[in-house]
Amino acid sequence: MPGSDKATRIRLWDFSSVQMRAFHMSWFAFFLCFFAWFGIAPLMTVVRKELSLTHSQIGWCVIGSVAATIFARLFIGWLCDQIGPRRTYTWLLVIGSLPVMGIGLARSFETFLLFRVLIGCIGASFVITQYHTSKMFAPNCIGTANATSAGWGNLGGGVTQMIMPLLFALSIGVFGLSTAMGWRACMIVVGLLCMTTGLAYYKFTQDTPEGNFKDLRASGRMPKRSDSRGAFLQACKDPRVWALFVVYGACFGVELTINNVAALYFLDYFDYFKELPTARAIGMAGLFAGLFGLMNLFARTLGGMMGDRMGMRFGLRGRVRWLFVVLLGEGIALMLFSQMNVLVLAIPMMIIFSLFVQMSEGATYSIVPFVNKKSLGAVSGIVGAGGNAGAVAAGFLFKSELPWNTSFWILGLIVSCVSLLVFAVRFSPAAEKESKSELEAALAIQSGAILQPVSVRAR
Repeated sequence: MPGSDKATRIRLWDFSSVQMRAFHMSWFAFFLCFFAWFGIAPLMTVVRKELSLTHSQIGWCVIGSVAATIFARLFIGWLCDQIGPRRTYTWLLVIGSLPVMGIGLARSFETFLLFRVLIGCIGASFVITQYHTSKMFAPNCIGTANATSAGWGNLGGGVTQMIMPLLFALSIGVFGLSTAMGWRACMIVVGLLCMTTGLAYYKFTQDTPEGNFKDLRASGRMPKRSDSRGAFLQACKDPRVWALFVVYGACFGVELTINNVAALYFLDYFDYFKELPTARAIGMAGLFAGLFGLMNLFARTLGGMMGDRMGMRFGLRGRVRWLFVVLLGEGIALMLFSQMNVLVLAIPMMIIFSLFVQMSEGATYSIVPFVNKKSLGAVSGIVGAGGNAGAVAAGFLFKSELPWNTSFWILGLIVSCVSLLVFAVRFSPAAEKESKSELEAALAIQSGAILQPVSVRAR
């Protein structure tokens, strides 16, 4: 079985080893997918005016943008186990680029919603990113690798809040496009970047340190596809998987919701923006909303890194306890944020809230690789789908007639309660012993007591 040549260190300036090439390509591909997924969100003020969207219709767009991803992540997790992350990512990026560009054809609420739903499928890229890094890194740094690749990918949700208004202004001020054509042109550019990255992923990565799934199966070094058909059902029967499904809905689902509504929330609920010209107000609201996503630069990594540290000290139960702490912190911080009605207080509180959200995500995926190693893709897909299921559920709060600050408070209370579900994730003594043995072996390689093969060493 592949896995003996996993990297025991993360060397950020290494672009030559197969492990680090997969790391860099996976986080960048996810970054671009996240950028495209929420690229329309900071421009919704313009879209709302052009298409005459109602409050309820905007709510349906929020729900639609994350609903399709639930099913896409379930399918993509299964597909990774079947054909490997390399080919899966290539197809997702190439096919997913089409609705990203296609949303520029929307002329009514119905067509806009259709493309918004289809764009949500590229959110399944997260599952491939986590799967690919899990295949490339050893237990001593797997939480850090998963959290960093996903965190830097999630960063796209913050960067797009800042960059898309600038691209929109550039298309109008420099290229002379109309307002209606400006936001459409921006999405076409992003779609073309997604397609190009898909082709690059196929060229510059491989499925595991030892090779691609197809070659490994042909040489008998990996079970045939037919032998892994029951992996998805096996994952579905594990209650720990569904506990993590709900938990991830309470952290990543909240992040998706914030990415969709933050810019509009600032514009509609804070007087500061109402005194500014429209273009400047959109830009400033996007800038402040983008601060939430920018915390992914280090916050999710911190969550995964602490998960690794707790795992080294207390075993798998230590990872679980750390997840409880940060998830409870997220719920409390969200309730506090909902009560801020002055911008100078709301921004710092949002940043603290964002810190806990993304640490919770990193902590969750420091546990996922240890739940069922034979069904890694299935487990990653189910838990990842939980994030989007949480976002869909939260979306109905923002579709209702409740004020959005009240919706935030209710959501924070729900997250706080869900944190208790973390303790349903338990590991047997045998699993703890196996994890400890793998960790000791990885640390021995890292210290040089055991020589890692030169051909695949993360240089």
